[in-house]
Amino acid sequence: MTPRLSPFPARFPALGLAALMALAVPALALADGPARTITVTGTGEVARAPDMATISLGVRHEAATAREALDLMSAAMTPVLERLAAAGIAPADMQTGSLGLDPVFEYPENHAPRVTGYTAWTGLSVRVRDLAQVGAILDAVVSDGANSLDGIAFGLADPAAALAEARIAAVADARARAELYAGAAGVELGGVLSIGEGGSSLPGPAMYDMRAMSAAVPVAAGEVQVSAQVTVVYAID
Repeated sequence: MTPRLSPFPARFPALGLAALMALAVPALALADGPARTITVTGTGEVARAPDMATISLGVRHEAATAREALDLMSAAMTPVLERLAAAGIAPADMQTGSLGLDPVFEYPENHAPRVTGYTAWTGLSVRVRDLAQVGAILDAVVSDGANSLDGIAFGLADPAAALAEARIAAVADARARAELYAGAAGVELGGVLSIGEGGSSLPGPAMYDMRAMSAAVPVAAGEVQVSAQVTVVYAID
């Protein structure tokens, strides 16, 4: 009978090779272990003088019938639109944002609710690109028939440059935080492994009460804040 030959040289018996492989596996796992990293979130914020305002105004009227309520609302909104156009507001800067018709209920004691009339309402969003006009426009549209004001939002017609500056500041803030944490932990800060944008924000509306308005509406534009966030992962040694 022909003897079977081992595929391994005699100097590497099967048991010895298995032992060598067992020793090699932990060494490979150690070499491929998770990277040492530090993750930080940076925030950047810049202030700018606004160059435009968005006014949210509306007209609301109540009447005995739905038809009458709609007619009153339409009649009041028409001169408002005409006044805005006369003030130089472009058609592209005026947009109807809401329109509704609701029943008005009366709730007599010990009786079922009953409809006593209807309220028709509409909302208009107006972009004003000349801030010097804002107060006069508010005063004019109220005089012409607008009887609700939902807010004024001051902003930037083109926020791209301010957002870019805020993002650069956010990256610098992330670097400063990472250096602080690395120094406190006694490790060396390495290169950037990843950068993720955490979002950005532009100014929201400033609210005004229609009942508090006088004939001349004072408006202060102030400054708007533009902010950005980034999450950065650094290697550490």
